[in-house]
Amino acid sequence: MSHQRGTESTGADQSALRDRLAALRGPGRQPRPLDSRALTALAANPGCSRRALLDSAGVDKAALAEVLGAPANFGQSQFAFARGHAFEAGATRDGGAELVRLLCAHTGQAPPDPQLLECPDLTAEGPEGRIERTREALALAQARGQTGAEGGPGGWSVLLHPMVRLTVAGAPVCLEPDALVVDGDGGVTIVEIKSFPILDGSAAPTKVGAATRQAAVYGLALEAMEVRAAESVLLVCPKDFSNLPTAALVDMRKQLAAVRRQLRRLTRVEELTAALPAGTSFDLDLPPDRLAGAVDSVPAAYAPECLAGCDLAFHCRSQARTGNDPAVLGRGTRAELGALTTVKAALDAAHSDPPPPEPSDPTHPAGPSDPPDPAVLALRRAARLRAEVLGGDGAAGADGAGPAGGGPCR
Repeated sequence: MSHQRGTESTGADQSALRDRLAALRGPGRQPRPLDSRALTALAANPGCSRRALLDSAGVDKAALAEVLGAPANFGQSQFAFARGHAFEAGATRDGGAELVRLLCAHTGQAPPDPQLLECPDLTAEGPEGRIERTREALALAQARGQTGAEGGPGGWSVLLHPMVRLTVAGAPVCLEPDALVVDGDGGVTIVEIKSFPILDGSAAPTKVGAATRQAAVYGLALEAMEVRAAESVLLVCPKDFSNLPTAALVDMRKQLAAVRRQLRRLTRVEELTAALPAGTSFDLDLPPDRLAGAVDSVPAAYAPECLAGCDLAFHCRSQARTGNDPAVLGRGTRAELGALTTVKAALDAAHSDPPPPEPSDPTHPAGPSDPPDPAVLALRRAARLRAEVLGGDGAAGADGAGPAGGGPCR
């Protein structure tokens, strides 16, 4: 009986949370699905409560940025989008036979007869139906691979565009990998199909890293379904400057551990919604000033890296500049400044004079004074060196005092 009441309470809490997130989006607005790219970007900045809340609520951040007057100027061109779809269609033709061939070329396994390759239909009504259909198809494919037909070698299966679920910050997120290959031993390999080329056997490290982190997100979702995927992802890309698919097996163990750790650090959605002022709403029909107030009421953790993957990055950067936040200079600089929480405080410290030494009293010898802030000492020395390079006459002594003249550090 107690367990039943706990289950009912949990269901009621989840229902109340869904209603609260729907109210934040605005009446009648469908949630924007959170894909693996957005989830990877969210995991890369787990301290940003603003993105965590807006993504969990399904708010369209691109439309929100337009209303706020700070639209993002990144995204994939229509030509690149069409080319990527055409390449994916070619790589997955014949029920994924090409994907299996590429995988076997790297693992040394014997490719199966294409006529015996299974490619189950994963269509179903709604995300929940697709998730359940994927779960059933995976179970059947693994059983087929492990037992085989009439005691012979196990059969292979390819699941194209399956749907899996991962709980992020207390809210469920539906994700759609490009493909999953189940081999003749029942092993599952995640397949990522990308449109950037592999030139002479190598590709851009930043793009490979981003694709591997996406695959790690899918790996965590499969773990939640009690399905253990291979530790390497099959990355399928165009070969050189052609449209022919080639592939590489990329170890994703490091990315898997990093994404798992970062997602655990995300604040739960219940805590974020409880901290909101009464009446907060991100309804795009609201006046821009009220919408900006709602957005700014949620703490953000801006960094220059946000400009490459978050629709609200330009709004957050403007807010950080207005607030003199040193985060605009990068996470590394912000960490080095320590207790200096504003750019003005850092500039004041750079041009401050060191405190005079306290006179010693023979009868009451002074104890060891607190050591000066290393960040302040480094800033004073940087200001002195800058003044010397620019010809200023405020050279400091050995104590590292800043120059009397010279402009502020930029």
